Parts: sequence; C-alpha cells; structure tokens
Amino acid sequence: MKKIMMMMATILALCGVLFIGSKQLSAQAGATTQANTLNLYNWGDYIDPALLKKFEKQTGYHVQYETFDSNEAMFTKIKQGGTAYDLAIPSDYMIEKMKKAKLLLPIDQQKLSNFKYLDQHFLDQSFDRGNRYSIPYFWGTLGIIYNDQQVKASEVQHWDDLWAPKWQNDLMLVDSARDILGMTLISQGQSVNTTDTAILNQASRKLDRLSINVKAIVADEIKTYMIQNEAPLAVTWSGEAAEMIEQNQHLHYVVPSEGSNAWYDNMVIPKTAKHQKAAYAFINFMLAPENAAQNAEYVGYATPNKAAKALLPRKIRDDRQFYPPLSTVEKLEVYQDLGATKVEQYNDLFLKFKMYRQ
Repeated sequence: MKKIMMMMATILALCGVLFIGSKQLSAQAGATTQANTLNLYNWGDYIDPALLKKFEKQTGYHVQYETFDSNEAMFTKIKQGGTAYDLAIPSDYMIEKMKKAKLLLPIDQQKLSNFKYLDQHFLDQSFDRGNRYSIPYFWGTLGIIYNDQQVKASEVQHWDDLWAPKWQNDLMLVDSARDILGMTLISQGQSVNTTDTAILNQASRKLDRLSINVKAIVADEIKTYMIQNEAPLAVTWSGEAAEMIEQNQHLHYVVPSEGSNAWYDNMVIPKTAKHQKAAYAFINFMLAPENAAQNAEYVGYATPNKAAKALLPRKIRDDRQFYPPLSTVEKLEVYQDLGATKVEQYNDLFLKFKMYRQ
C-alpha cells in the first residue's frame, strides 16, 4: 500500500513539474509572439497587402491589422486605451487633436534612415511643426470630377463654376461639412479654417444657393454615380477620383487654381504602444522608395515620397490631376482643429444646407 501511495505521490509530483514547465514554456512562447507583433491601426484598403507580407518576411514581425472608418472613431478607441496600438494613420487635423490630448509619442527621426526620401514640401505642416509626432504617408486634395461627355473642361476650372444654372440637379457632393463649406469659403476668397461667424454665415448663404444644382449629398455612392455616367460632375477627394477614372475613361479631375484643401494622412505612434521598435521598423519600411511607390500604385493616392514618385510610371507621376503644379500646391490649405464649438457651427450650417434642399 505504501509503495502504491509513494508511486502515486511520485506521479502527482511529476505531473506538477510537467504542468509548471508547460506553463513556463507557454508563457515564454506567448511573450515571444507578443514581442514580435506590430499592432497597426489604419483606414480600410489603405495599404497593399503584399507589402504587409513583405514586411513580415523581411523583419520577422507579425502584423496585427485593424481598420477604422473615421478619424473620430480612431481617436475614441485610442483614447479609451482598450487596445495598445503600435502605429496609427490619422489625418492632419486629428493629429493636432491627438497631440493636444497627449495621445502621441514623439518620433525620433534619427531612427528613420529613409526619412531623407520625403519631399520637403510635405514636411513641417501646421498640424505638426518639425514632424515631431508624425511621418507623411499619403496626401491628396479636394476637387471637381467631371464627365467629358456632358461637361467641357473649360466649364469647371473654378469653384464658382459649380453655381452655374446649367448644372441644375447635376452635381454630386461629398457628405462633409468642412469640405463643402470649405470650397464655398475659398470661392469667396476666405480661409477654410475661418472662425469668423459673419464670414461663415455669408458662406452659408452662398452655399444655400447651390442647392438647386445638387443631385445628391452622399459618400461612397459618388463613385457608382460617376462611373456609371449617372451624374456629370461631383466634388470629391483625389483618391476617390483616381478610382473612378480607372473605371471610366470619360472622367477627369481638376483642382481649382484659386486653392483647395490639401489633406495629409500621417503615421503616428500612440503613447500606449508596446512595440516601438516594430513601429519604427514599419515606418522606415514604408519610407523605402520602392515600397512607397508600390503602395501609391495600389492605393491610388499621391505619395509624399520624392524618391518613390520618381519610380512611378510616367503617366502617374506626370498626371497633374493628382500631382498638381507647385503654383497650385502653394495655395492649398490644411484643415486645422478648430475646437468643438466651431466644428459644431460648421456642422450646423451644413445640416441647414441639407435641410434647405428638401
């Protein structure tokens, strides 16, 4: 009996040792997996999947990829801190807001050997002077897309052209207060970042007069309308326009020479990042000219990487629809974070415009 008891005790002890050992091995394996992970938070369909695989193969890091559909949704999730993202790609004004909320870590440019390839024109923007917290990813514009079967190029070179009586019930608009009020402000010689209530109300009155020309105010549906020739012209973003043009040879995009909005999506490191080494590796990887060029071809947006642009096919890099001349670039404005009160005023005026149409 004693022998049996001793044998059972020995077996139990051995099981205990094996259990503890297996737990330690699991913990070590888990730690290794975690250390080799990059948690990336990005817009949907905003990177060539082949580049993610290439990055994983070259560096040994495993990319956990998650997407968001608005800057505001991204801001809220990072602020809540439920997931420790190592890298995110917000837009200009949101970067400014995240800085104010102390949600970002400063970036050490000395760790980015490929930083030198970025075009100086897209650095040191108002939302992040000196690029202390952000690295350019893509940039683009707001402009007019038109169908040459129904519209002559000369008829839509300026924002004011959209108010012409001949476009009654022909115009599509993106559902964005800052963009639509912004184009109206520019048409009046004003800044897209004005906080002057009198100027905003004046722009609102002009925008209301545009309602008779508006066919619909939508989001992604603009692409379907334009590709299928269901509307002759629309106001949209350059990246969206590129997708439409690819599927309909009669479509063209123009950025009014008097100015427009220039938007920038940049890479940032949230303060909750657990794998900063992986984040730097990814930023540097995406700044490599061949990778940035491949991504620009896949996504369709303009690259801020000067060396990458030189690698693009001539028909892309010389296309002034998406790489406008410097004279136009210098007149583009970046949206600033105007604060909750003024943003609400913009939204209210835009809502009034949409109700005015009904």
